[in-house]
Formats: sequence, C-alpha cells, structure tokens
Amino acid sequence: MPKLIAIGFKPIKKGPMTLVEMAQVTQAAGVEHDCFGRPGKRQVTVMSLEQWNLACATIDTHLPWVTRRANLLIEGHIFSAADKGKRLQIGDLALEITGETDPCKKMEIAQAGLEQALIPDWRGGVTCRVLHDAKITIGDDISFS
Repeated sequence: MPKLIAIGFKPIKKGPMTLVEMAQVTQAAGVEHDCFGRPGKRQVTVMSLEQWNLACATIDTHLPWVTRRANLLIEGHIFSAADKGKRLQIGDLALEITGETDPCKKMEIAQAGLEQALIPDWRGGVTCRVLHDAKITIGDDISFS
C-alpha cells in the first residue's frame, strides 16, 4: 500500500524547504506555513519517490527529494495522466489531483538536465486541491479513488 514518507513546505519564496514529521493541511493554506498554499488548483504538490529516483537515474545523479520543492513525498505509486481528477486520500486528508506539476527552470539551476529528466511520464509529480482539512503524519496510508 502506498505511504506518505516525507512532508515539506516553503516558509518563504526562494527559501529552503522545511521538513516536518506531521502537518496540518487546510483548504485556506495548503500545508501549514507554506508560502504557496493559497486556495486553487495547486495548493499542495505531491511527488512519487519512484519517479524522483528515475529522474535522478536518467541524469546519473542522486539528489535529495527536496530539490524538487514538492510538499509531499509518497512511496508505492507512479503518477500518470490517469490520476487527474482522482481523489488522493492521505490518512484523514482528502485531496483532488488537479494536474501535473510542470518542471521549471529552478530544476535546471539545481542540477543540469533535471528539468528535462522530470518531464516524461509525470515524473515531476502532481498538483492538488485540498477537499477538507486534516492533519497528516509520515507513515500515513494512501489510497486513490
């Protein structure tokens, strides 16, 4: 069964990611304290460990997952276009997958070739809208519907 294995947020634009063991996620703010969590289609970003590892292998490097600057890292699921519109349940938290997280130039600045390595097959992860508020904790089970 897929699991939540990491939680992070950006307290300030262009600042480093802050990692936490648990977080409140709300419709008003996304992951608590995240500067990009306002309401909309991109409140929370979620990335697959398997896809991150594949992107890194493509450019023959090992980078920490926070290089991608996603909010949540999961293990045990490969994202694809078929996930768009699905409900992603993480513990008590319900998210709607609204689309693919497009890689940006920040990825190329972080590591040469990373932007292109994240483009195929939704390797950059997904964007989500919060459907209802909940607290999440590393280790929470994940399901899709």
